Formats: sequence, structure tokens, C-alpha cells
Amino acid sequence: MTANLDNKINEHFPGLVVRKDLVKIVKGNAIVPSYVLEYLLGQYCATADEESIKSGIETVKEILRKHYVHRNEAGLVKSTIREKGRHKVIDKISVVLNDKDDVYEASFSNLGISRVLVDSDTVKRHPKLLVSGVWCIADVEYEPSEDKRICPWILGSLKPIQLSHFDFDGYIEARRKFSTEEWIDLLLQSIGFNPEMFGSRSKMLQLVRLIPFCERNYNLIELGPKGTGKSHIYSEFSPHGILISGGEVTVPKLFVNNNTGKLGLVGYWDTVAFDEFAGRKKKPNKALVDIMKNYMANKSFSRGVETLGAEASMVFVGNTQHTVPYMLKHSDLFDELPGAYHDSAFLDRLHFYIPGWEVSIIRGEMFSEGYGFVVDYLAEILRSLRTHDFSQLYTDHFDLLSSISTRDRDAIQKTFSGLMKIIFPHGEADREEIEGMLLFAIEGRKRIKDQLMRIDLTYEPVKFGYLAGTEEKLVKTLEEKQYPEHYYTAPGSSADEAAKVSESDETAAPVRTEKKEEALKEQHVVVQENQKGISFDDLFGPYLKGAKKITITDPYIRKFHQVRNVMELLETIARQKADDEEVAVHLLTVEDDFQGDKQRDMLDEIKENIRIAGINFSWQFDPANTIHARHIVTDHGWKILLDRGLDIFQHYDMNQAFAVSNRMQKYRSCKAFEVTFLLNER
Repeated sequence: MTANLDNKINEHFPGLVVRKDLVKIVKGNAIVPSYVLEYLLGQYCATADEESIKSGIETVKEILRKHYVHRNEAGLVKSTIREKGRHKVIDKISVVLNDKDDVYEASFSNLGISRVLVDSDTVKRHPKLLVSGVWCIADVEYEPSEDKRICPWILGSLKPIQLSHFDFDGYIEARRKFSTEEWIDLLLQSIGFNPEMFGSRSKMLQLVRLIPFCERNYNLIELGPKGTGKSHIYSEFSPHGILISGGEVTVPKLFVNNNTGKLGLVGYWDTVAFDEFAGRKKKPNKALVDIMKNYMANKSFSRGVETLGAEASMVFVGNTQHTVPYMLKHSDLFDELPGAYHDSAFLDRLHFYIPGWEVSIIRGEMFSEGYGFVVDYLAEILRSLRTHDFSQLYTDHFDLLSSISTRDRDAIQKTFSGLMKIIFPHGEADREEIEGMLLFAIEGRKRIKDQLMRIDLTYEPVKFGYLAGTEEKLVKTLEEKQYPEHYYTAPGSSADEAAKVSESDETAAPVRTEKKEEALKEQHVVVQENQKGISFDDLFGPYLKGAKKITITDPYIRKFHQVRNVMELLETIARQKADDEEVAVHLLTVEDDFQGDKQRDMLDEIKENIRIAGINFSWQFDPANTIHARHIVTDHGWKILLDRGLDIFQHYDMNQAFAVSNRMQKYRSCKAFEVTFLLNER
């Protein structure tokens, strides 16, 4: 469908789309946001003609080469301006008011010049210059003066790198030419992802990240493993959003400086996102937290005796350190937040919780090579949609349950409205599509409320769902369905208590129970060549179950299939361990003489990807390069001696996805090997 969709995109949005892989081609080592590059690509490469694209890429590269200011080349650019008298630069420019001389002065981030005079009209047209800076194309002149107090740099002209105008009605009309699936795929490609790598639910999770750009005062949180692209969209996607470090926020910077009267970030940006928001050891300012609570609830903040309002949406993104069942068993899904934010009054003001553990870690094949909107164009469209209200469009078909409170209802409706604006900006969706978005919006708010009831016992249970005619439909979060043994009980409660709650709640999934196992014994196992029916699960699984620390020693974890054996052993450990436990697994091996870098990359990839299973994998090369023995040692008393290490299987086609031997070990032919299981002295 990709080629047909790309043709359709170019047909209905000529000049407003760009091939997304071109951004990486032209970026090089330029530390510049994607919307800046796509602005240029949109000028010169908004076509499907290959020759025109090649020519456009060279033009954009030439523009960047001549006009983008690299910090390490700032001196050369200054010299060019001096010798030529005038030169066009691409740089991030910020402006401050020099109240002593009553003038506005600009600073160029990469060029490293400051105190450049800016006229008042320019500042009035582009007020964001006063807050954190804006990427611009500017003409800079040089005129030396004998008066050292006068800055020799002169700003000839300034143009923010943003779309100057757009046809909203044309956008709406073109939307009608696409099916819902096609439109969602177009949006995914616009973000930069290949839609074929995502399921429908994963696509929705990506689109929720856009809601703060089209919905006023929308409060969103996303916590999950690192590497899932949580912050990317807020730093690269839109010139109307700003990403700041959670540890760098102050009251004056975010809201207002009472001494100068200068308005903070919420007064100038549509979306303010806080990166690295998680971290229990962080100690945020209590005054900031209190003002933030009031702003998130009332869209206003106080400046002395005066109350000011703003429309900025707030986004909080951070990394989690534990698996979902572990958090549910021992605390809650907000476990990683600093103490000041791990507060029911603050958390209750959030509208949606994106379950970051469901979002895939970004891989190379996930990036799109198809066409998508120039992000600045989509950013302007979403910004214009902030004035629309789609929050009641579900009421012709459905009603929220009466038990849902006003605050919960507002959160659900704002999420629903945002999804409607993004996917159905023309307001035309069928009953099934509306139901899907409403259910998704309810789930995102329920995730928050369910955790609030674990944090603050004063919260009353709420039945989340909706009425479809006279039929009552209840909504569950996905983790509620997966881990009912922990979801329905307070942290630290027993499985028996969970079972009682589960039995009394008709919406709860049954609690899983453990089967009794036979006692393990010391033994020696001999397997003959070509023997089948052997798997790591059956061979090692019972002896690894219950271990919290496992050490694997094998000097021959070098080639791809050997590293894959380690991965399959980790899969066995994952199947044996309880979902709410974590296991530390350490590998000691030897560096390959010729492909050490590839070996490192494969082991690091395992380390990154197995984390989601609750396994903390680490590895090291033997510095003495002398190990020969191969064995597995557990912290609960077992030592497993391996004469062949983990390399017990004969060759099989690892590239054939549909070969049963590729998927299931017991259908592989084995090499001859022996394994000894010993009770180890602890």
C-alpha cells in the first residue's frame, strides 16, 4: 500500500509533503531541529520526481553549507560577514529587552554574537524571540564603529523558519479523499515512522503524543523504558513546542518573573514538555509544584495580586526502571516520579497516561522512507485546531457512565476531542470509529485514577465505562487484564487476597496460580548427536527458576548464532521467573579477535531489549583472556557444567521465519553434549 499511498499523498497535498528519509540525508552533523530541515526540503524537494529531488537535496545541502552556522566555524562566518559586509545565516536567535537603554538586543546561539539591535516591530511580530529563542534565517551586517559601546553587528532582516500561511479548508477537503487507515498511516509517516511496523493500538499511542499541540491545556504523561522516542516529538516536531529538562525548571522561567513582570514559557508556547521528569532522588521546588497544580487545574497562575491565564499544554516524560508487574506489586505506575510529584493532587490533574512500556524501542527499520507532511505544515494545522471543540461528538451514540466524576469526564473528553481533531479534522467519523477513540480515551484516564486509589486511600473506586444505548460497557487497562493478581490489590498484598478481589469483581480476569513441582536433584545428562526433543526450557528451566542472580561463563559467545543462544537462554529465564520479579544475569566471555565491535553491538542489543522482560543483563570480556570452562551458576545453589556451552544445536536456518526449527528448539537436531547439575556451596 505504501507506493499507492505516497502517490495519493503527492496528488492531494502537492508542495506540502516531503520524503522523510531525506531529512537524514541532508542533516549531516548539523544540530538543527527536523522542522528547520523540512522547511528547506519543502521549498526544494516537495515533489515525487527523482531528478528534482536529487537537485533539491543538493540545493538544501548547499544552503546549509553556506548559511547554517556551526559553532566551531563561528569565527569563519564572522569573518565572511565582515569581508562581504552582509551574509545570510541560519541560527537560533533570542532577544532580550535592555531596559537601561530601552532597546531590544538579539543573541545568536551558534554564531556567538550578542547585543545586536532589533526593532520593536520585529519583536511584536515574533514574540517567541523573547523566550528561549527561535530558529531563523537572518541577514547580518557588519559596520565597525570607533565607539566601543556600539555593537558592530547589525540585523538586516529576520525570518523565522515557519510556514507563512496555509489553506485550512483545503486540508479538510483533502482529508476526505483518504480512508481512516490511509490517513493514520500518513500521520505516522509525517512523524517519521513506517506505519507497516506498527499495529493499530501502537499507532494510536503515537498519535496521542500530538494531542498537546491541538488541544489547549492538555496534561499528558508518558513513563516507560528509555529509547522509545518519548521526547523526540516535543523537540523536533513543532516550532510551537519546547522541550526542557525537568531539573532546570523554575517558577520565573515557567510562569512569571515577579521582579521583571516577564511572562514565562506557558505564555508563549503551545506545548511545554519536561524531559527526564522521572527520578525519585530529584527534589523539585515545592512552590513550583503548587503553582503547577493550580495551573493544570484552572489554566491560570498568580503573579502577586494578579491572576494570569495561559493555554500551554503540559507534557511530562520520563524513564521507568522496573517492569509493569514489578511496579504494581511493590508500588504503583508512578513509582519513578520525584516525591513532590508523586502526589495525588498533582497526578489527578493529568488527562492521559501513555503506557510507555507498550511503545517499541526505536529501531532503524521503523523509520519511514515514504512521504509525509512537512512537519511545520502539520504543526500549523494542529495549532489552528486548538480553537475547535470536538469533545461532545460522541454523545450522539454513547454516554459516559454517571459514576465518572467531572474531572475524569473532562480528561476523557479532552483526549477524545484531540484524537478526533488529529484523525477526523472534518468531524466525520462512523459509530465504530468514535467508539474506538472513546474507549481509548477512557482507558488513558482510568490508568491514572486506578493508580491514585493505590496512592491515596481517600479516593473512591470509580466504574469506568460508557453506555451504548441501554448496554453498559466497562473499560479496562491492558495491564489490568494482564496482571490482575497485582492490579486489584495494594502493594505487598498476597495472591490469595488478589484472588478474592478478582472473584468479587466481575470485570477482573482470573488470577493465575502456580503448579506444584517435583524436587530437583543432582544429575548428569548425556545427549547423543542428532537427538531431538531438547530445549533450554526443559533442560535448564527448572534449575534456573527462583534465582535472582545468574552468571554464565562461556568463552565462545562470538558469532551470531552463539549470541542468539544466550538470548534464547534469557527467554527461558523470562518464562520461568514470575512477572513481578527481576533477575540479574551476567555473562563472562572472550572478545573475538576480528569482530569484537560486532560482538559488543549484539550483546548491547540483547541488554537493551531483554529489559522489558524484567531481566537485567550485563556482560564483560575476560581481561586475562584465559577462561576455558563453561558453566552456569545461580545464587540459589546450582552449578550447571556445560561441556559445549550453550552451543548444543546443529545448524538450522535462522533466516527462515516459518521453519518450525527456527521457532521451537525441540525440533532441532542436537550435537553430542553432556551437562552436569551440581548443588553448589553457597
